[in-house]
Amino acid sequence: MKRLITFWILVMSTTPSFGQHPLLSTIGRELFDSYEEYQLPSITTRRFTQAKMLGWVKPFQDQGVVTTVSLGQSAEGRTIPLLTFGAGATTVLLWSQMHGDEPTATMALMDILNFFSRAPEHIVTTTIRRNLTLRMIPMINPDGAERFQRRTVQMIDMNRDAQRLETPEARILKGARETYAPQFGFNLHDQDPRYTVGNTKKVSAIALLAPAFDESRSDNDGRRQAKHLAATFAAVMSQFIEGHVSKYDDTFESRAFGDNIQKWGTSTLLVESGGWANDREKMFLRKINAVGLLVSLYALANGDYRSTDLSIYEHLPFNTKYLYDIIVRNATFRASETAPELRVDIGITIDERRNDDGVLELVAKVVDIGDLSVYAAFEEIDAGGSAVESTLIKLDEPIPAAYIETLRKR
Repeated sequence: MKRLITFWILVMSTTPSFGQHPLLSTIGRELFDSYEEYQLPSITTRRFTQAKMLGWVKPFQDQGVVTTVSLGQSAEGRTIPLLTFGAGATTVLLWSQMHGDEPTATMALMDILNFFSRAPEHIVTTTIRRNLTLRMIPMINPDGAERFQRRTVQMIDMNRDAQRLETPEARILKGARETYAPQFGFNLHDQDPRYTVGNTKKVSAIALLAPAFDESRSDNDGRRQAKHLAATFAAVMSQFIEGHVSKYDDTFESRAFGDNIQKWGTSTLLVESGGWANDREKMFLRKINAVGLLVSLYALANGDYRSTDLSIYEHLPFNTKYLYDIIVRNATFRASETAPELRVDIGITIDERRNDDGVLELVAKVVDIGDLSVYAAFEEIDAGGSAVESTLIKLDEPIPAAYIETLRKR
């Protein structure tokens, strides 16, 4: 890499940001600015299979960057590998793509492996390698990933199978925690891209949570350590997506893995990748995941996470849902021939669907009509009081893309 950090430069470049750890702030900025040097260029879409992912991993195995063992097989017989980096005293378990259509962190883990490969003498790489043992399961639900669906091939949400352990994938994850006894865990997911940060109307790009381990949401040493780790991650994000970090719902879910792994003694941080304007393929969110994870792991490795100001995490607003893909403002709308006209806003979402020929396409749908002043959108269209075509504006029904273009041109 062209921009390796030397320790004295880091120390001399300190600023009062990042709580008590300006050094972490400087490292975060360097990793963000140099990301294009270590992002894995072969990843160009968020839709990929396990076979594709294993192809990305193989060079790192061949180079000796990681070692790999099999944890078992999925319901359809796909081998689920565990990747190991480092040989430090502190074990960290990272698992991603528990839901097959949530691949952002999987891409980020590939970037992180490429960073370790390309910058073996970087202060971040050497500190992590010396002090941590990273155990990574980059795709725990490969059958779901094959279909780009949330659930396993057995139609089970494996993140609600931590108690019964009916699915082989759940048994594998529970077994990995028991076998390797990690002190820390990173539970890596994607959340609804239309979540917002409290009442700010800002999209939640990242949501964090130190999960509860009981109904009363008590704190113990393990959860407090997870909160310090969450504060560290949030502080990293504040440099690049300030105001776009929220807190995930901390209600105890007795069937979920994050809550139970916290309960079983592993300090666990949930990271949920949300939405970002013009980032349907999650490439920017992949970038900030890679940076956030690398700095957080570095802070774990050198112990700085312990004194990160807890209020950074505790004061994060909770997720809310006040965002649409498009809002048409100030439109004149007549619901039927017998209904009088009125002024409305129109909320539209855009989702991916496969058509009858199996081709992936974007489908826009009207999801709300009325006063949407409390909502925001990735795109807002001002109709300026002009009438919309009532035959095309039907609640909970698709709206033609051509008509949206017509509204944009008014």
